[in-house]
Amino acid sequence: MPDHISYILNELGEERENYFNAVSPPIMQTSNFAFSKVDDLRRAFEDEYNGYLYSRGLNPTLEILRKKLAALDGAEDCLVFNSGASAIFAAVFANVKSGDHIVSVRKPYTWAQRMFDNVLPRFGVSTTYIDGTDIRNFERAILPNTTVIYLESPNSWTYELQDLRQVAELAKSEGIVTIVDNSYCTPLYQKPIDYGIDIAMQTATKYISGHSDTVGGVLSGTRAMMKKIFDSEYLNMGIGATPFNAWLLIRGMRTLIARLDRITASTQKVVDYLKQHSKVESVLFVFDESFSQYQLAKQQMSGACGLLTFIIKADTVIQIENFCNSLKHIFMAVSWGGHESLIIPKCSGMPATDFDAANKEHRMLRLYVGLEDPEYLIKDIEQAFEKL
Repeated sequence: MPDHISYILNELGEERENYFNAVSPPIMQTSNFAFSKVDDLRRAFEDEYNGYLYSRGLNPTLEILRKKLAALDGAEDCLVFNSGASAIFAAVFANVKSGDHIVSVRKPYTWAQRMFDNVLPRFGVSTTYIDGTDIRNFERAILPNTTVIYLESPNSWTYELQDLRQVAELAKSEGIVTIVDNSYCTPLYQKPIDYGIDIAMQTATKYISGHSDTVGGVLSGTRAMMKKIFDSEYLNMGIGATPFNAWLLIRGMRTLIARLDRITASTQKVVDYLKQHSKVESVLFVFDESFSQYQLAKQQMSGACGLLTFIIKADTVIQIENFCNSLKHIFMAVSWGGHESLIIPKCSGMPATDFDAANKEHRMLRLYVGLEDPEYLIKDIEQAFEKL
């Protein structure tokens, strides 16, 4: 079955008879491609999107990955970038011009917000941030010059969702391009294209790679939209994935289902443990019935895994630091989606002198549950709580 997930991950795009029937595709580690006729070279210059000219653009190893990722998203086509940040940058820049306006959910990914706040204003593009949990906020924020709506559902700290179908319908009625960061779910657990979103973005660094050894970003959408981005931002900025990184991402995709199944099961055990702990005030996890948008999450997501936030009971920043510093097996680091479990305290992003115990956000810790045994992780958390 061509659309079966197992076919996509293990067979789609892999013409093994063309490379000695090797089970694993080769890395086409070349910068350049040769032509025997001037006419062939001329056609490559005229339309680099439909052939191989220079690996800054397309490459055979990258093509295998693109086909798989587009199929996972249920999209016509996709582009793979050297990071999630560059994918976001290209998607937005390709769809705005001087004088345009963007509507964005509040507190998006750090480098998306810095683009909105620091880079785009230099070119006369403004951004309005809204609470995306209510469609009426989108309706009120849209201006005559709004060209892009930027979503992040769920986001990566407090996990607010947007009703993707409602937002897509509103945007289409106004001729506005919609972009959603789907990194939390991956296309396995949420398919924004099915809800009418124009561009689905994800950081391949996380679950697609799964090994914490590759950085990448993905945009999926119509072939026309992908070609538009390819012909401008993608080629001009030279931000495509390299052949070797593409190969690493193909490798990561082989185990995507198994990893997400394992992480999902382990995460639920860790959530259950944290919810009953006397030193935890509350837990934020989108598939927990206590989550404020639980019904919407169950409606448009088929799963949730890995990433959760808990609010610790603490009176001082030192207590939180002691807890984090005492963890022996859970690493303190940014990102998520790899084999290793990670934690990051919200207070690490501010001067210690600004800590306010009355502010719940200052007592938040984001935990990513990796592939370790859940009991192994729970024991590590428990011994750290004793040092709180």
